[in-house]
Order: sequence, then C-alpha cells, then structure tokens
Amino acid sequence: MDKRHVSFSKIPQFRDVVRNVGRQSQFVGLDANNEPIINPHVAKPTITFNGTVKLHGSNGAVCVSDEGEIWSQSRKKILSIEADNNGFYQFCHDRLDCFVDLLDQIPGKGGIKSIFGEYCGKGINQGAAIHELPKMFVIFAVKIVPVEGDSYYINSDGLRNSEARIYNIADFKTFRCSVDFNYPELSQNTFVELVDEVENECPVGKSFGVSGVGEGIVWTGEYDGVRHVFKTKGQKHSVSKVRKVGAVDIEKINSIKGFVEYSVTENRLNQAVTEVFEGENPTIKKMGDFLRWIMRDIAEEEADTLGTNGLVLKDVGRAVSNKARAWFQELLDENRGMN
Repeated sequence: MDKRHVSFSKIPQFRDVVRNVGRQSQFVGLDANNEPIINPHVAKPTITFNGTVKLHGSNGAVCVSDEGEIWSQSRKKILSIEADNNGFYQFCHDRLDCFVDLLDQIPGKGGIKSIFGEYCGKGINQGAAIHELPKMFVIFAVKIVPVEGDSYYINSDGLRNSEARIYNIADFKTFRCSVDFNYPELSQNTFVELVDEVENECPVGKSFGVSGVGEGIVWTGEYDGVRHVFKTKGQKHSVSKVRKVGAVDIEKINSIKGFVEYSVTENRLNQAVTEVFEGENPTIKKMGDFLRWIMRDIAEEEADTLGTNGLVLKDVGRAVSNKARAWFQELLDENRGMN
C-alpha cells in the first residue's frame, strides 16, 4: 500500500455517544429503501469506559506501509524536514530506530500500521502543566489500514520507550466508569468529578514533578464489537471549545428510577392489556392506548407516592413509557412465536 496520510477519528462528546449507542443497540436491520430500522423498545446496554488523561499538545503519528516505508505526520499532513510541525518530524527522525522497533511490535502484515499519540511539551500550546516539560510523544492508539476492508484500532498499551521520551498514556493515572445507557444521566456527576480532578492537578505533569492544570479525559468503551470514544473537558482550560459535562440531580433520577420499578409492575401491565384489548389479541396498533392507560392509572392511583418522592407526573412520564413499551413489545414477540 502506498504512503499516504492516515486520519485519526474525531473524538465526539458524551451526548454523541449516548445517541450512537442507542442507535446501535436498537438497530434491527435495513428496510427496502436501505434505511435503518430502529426498535425503540429494546433495552440499552451498560458499558464500562476506561479513561485516560487528555493531553493538550499536537496530534501526530508514525506510520509504516507494507513495503516498509516509514513516515511521520501531523493531524492534517505528512511531514518532512521542509514542512515540520513544532519539530515533530525532527523528533521522529532522531528516534527512527525506536519507532521502527515499536512498529515491528504491532501484529499483522499488509496495509498501513500507524502509531498515534500526542506530541507535547514546551513550545507546543500553553496553559497546562505538561507545557513546562521537555517535548515528548505519548502514544494513545494504534490504527490499522488493511489493503482491503475497513480500518480499525487495536490496543496500544504495550508500546513505549521512555528513554527516548516516547511514553504511553496507559503509563499514567487511568479512570473507570460504567454507563447505563437507559439512564446515562446517572454517570454525569462521576465524569464531572473526575475531569475536575484532572483539571486541578494534571496526573501526567505530576508524574514528572510538575504541578498544574490538566485538560480533560478521553473515555473508551466497546459494545458488540464497536469502539465508542468520547472526551470530557472542564472550564479552566480556556482554549477548550468542548462543552463541560454538566452535573445532574442524581437523587431525583434515582427517585424516578425507583418510582418506575415500584409502579410499573407486572400486575399493572397485565391489567392494562385486559382493559385495553378486552379479550382480543394485543396488537401494535393499540400500543398508544396501552401506554395511555398505564399513565392514567398511575396518575389516579399513585399521586401520593409521587408527592412523597418530590416528583410530578411529568418527571416520570418518559421512564414509565419506556418500561411499559419494552414490556409490551416482548409480549407481542412472545405471541408471534406461539403462532
């Protein structure tokens, strides 16, 4: 495969991953017009994300083709001695043997193998603790571009050469957080606390004896073979254009969750079917009637429970409908399987 620039995927925000995971988990197939069919009644997964410190430097990579040609690149272009990027070309040229050794450690043959990382340190941006350190390259990903098929990322944790100031982001403090995508808001406060921690004291700078501001955290998780990545940044980092993940009222969300478990019971759901269908087989056409019966019954029977929990009907409407809708869809699927 010829030498060419290999792009690094843009890192989205948490709200983008919430949407993407929802679509992936509820995807059924394609219709006659090749448009996606989404089943909103399917429960969404819980995914554990691993977090690494986001460094405020310059995205760079060192690549090798299947012919053995090696090159360095910035986020947008292949570099040369005449077209460098903050000295990254020279940094890689001076450590060519080190990068050859690292590239040889990546499994597989054919196509292009790329080691991505953050080139950072003195003179490369400003405002964070790492900008007081000598220039270094911190590896955070390996991308494979095969001769045929789609490109993909593999684990890069084993790649490093600290003597050459080539580090791995896994060498520094890492984080962990599980997200229930049925209630993704429940994880937001954890993200806020952790990104504030990094902002107040950059773990990478601290490991080198430098105290100061950190930029944020990059989170990576996987669901059903698909890699999901997002970033969280705080407000102290003035160059950031990424909206801070906001804190939420966890107590209220837990109250909603608890109320739904308490009120949307098997007995109430079965009663709704009896009342709405009056002995007829349930059909998707009357799902709206089924959901409205559930909401009316809860409004009439559980008003005092709502008040005790500091809630109103509007607070719980979506969560009640989601649980009832999923149950009703399972009922329809079971009935189809019996016919």
